[in-house]
Amino acid sequence: MSSDLGKKVREIREAEELGRQAFCDLVGVPKQTLINVETGRSGPSGKLLAQVSTCFTKYTLWLMTDQVDESCGQVSPEIEKARKTLKQTGTDTD
Repeated sequence: MSSDLGKKVREIREAEELGRQAFCDLVGVPKQTLINVETGRSGPSGKLLAQVSTCFTKYTLWLMTDQVDESCGQVSPEIEKARKTLKQTGTDTD
């Protein structure tokens, strides 16, 4: 399970188009900690998950449960990437 959470943390970082250092600066963790979590060398601590959820609230439901609820702003990185692609191509309907 911890490697799944590490993959999810990476997906969030990539959906936000952040390099590791920029993500670490926002979340407040050492870069090596993030590398260890993303590569599955160690599982994310509860503190790290809480910090990610605080900084990127729109992913909290997905991070913890694999669920999304767009009606209350809870999305997955996949949804966020699709939104960004739509905006870049000018086909966004908002």
